[in-house]
Amino acid sequence: MKGNKLQIAVASGKGGTGKTLVATNLAAAFASVSDQVVYADLDVEEPNGHIFLKPSISKQIDVKVMVPEFDLEKCNLCGICSDVCEFNAIAILGDKPTFFSSLCHGCEACYRLCPEEAINKSERTIGKVRIGASHNLDFMSGLLDVGESITPPVSRAVKDQLSPQGYIILDSPPGTSCPVVEAVKDCDYVVLVTEPTPFGLSDLKLACSMVEALSVPYGIVVNRSDSGFSGMKEFLNEKGIEPLIEIPFDRSLAENYSSGNLQFLTDQSFRSKMLTLRKKVLKAVKS
Repeated sequence: MKGNKLQIAVASGKGGTGKTLVATNLAAAFASVSDQVVYADLDVEEPNGHIFLKPSISKQIDVKVMVPEFDLEKCNLCGICSDVCEFNAIAILGDKPTFFSSLCHGCEACYRLCPEEAINKSERTIGKVRIGASHNLDFMSGLLDVGESITPPVSRAVKDQLSPQGYIILDSPPGTSCPVVEAVKDCDYVVLVTEPTPFGLSDLKLACSMVEALSVPYGIVVNRSDSGFSGMKEFLNEKGIEPLIEIPFDRSLAENYSSGNLQFLTDQSFRSKMLTLRKKVLKAVKS
């Protein structure tokens, strides 16, 4: 643990593998045994952990990013602001700079490096952080505003609100792009949820490469493990990885999930699997 805080990210190389199923129920498993447990939904484009945890929201915080305001009387069209913008949010077109707000990440490089001090800082709201409580755990969720496309500032805003101690379960976005890296990069452990299909295997390989590049320890949960696809087992054997747990297909689980119910509370067998997953994660982190 980093000090008194343990951050566990639940991620997946693709959507639809059961990542939120594992993240919400793993958070419930921790909360059934430990105090100071936080579930944080970082899938800010489509957060859905609230559907299962049904939190009572007590606080909402706007997420704002810096945007440049150009003083045209001072601007000499040198183009440095455009050159230093890694996201191509500024271009010199004609006799004035043009700003593309949807591309801006709020990094402030243009503001800090303008030699004429012709750029002032302004702000715009791109999303919100919701804070509440549910099932003996604290709940946090980021939500990107409709029409916005830059997710990392919202994820960072959620992480900025996290407690400096306790067990923190981060429900990451799917995939291996920048939002996922932002979610998992400073975690103590990553649980990768996959499914034994050709697409699932292909994306799992990408996800493994991502967390290995970040030097974050990880383990794998195989959902719908009885699909009959042998490629997944061959890959795990080659990597020398034993799945943390396997979750076979269960129609009643699928029906319960589609109704927005937390499986941990009603299914003793599934509850046992989640408690086993908790123990294995803690053992892996301590080893």
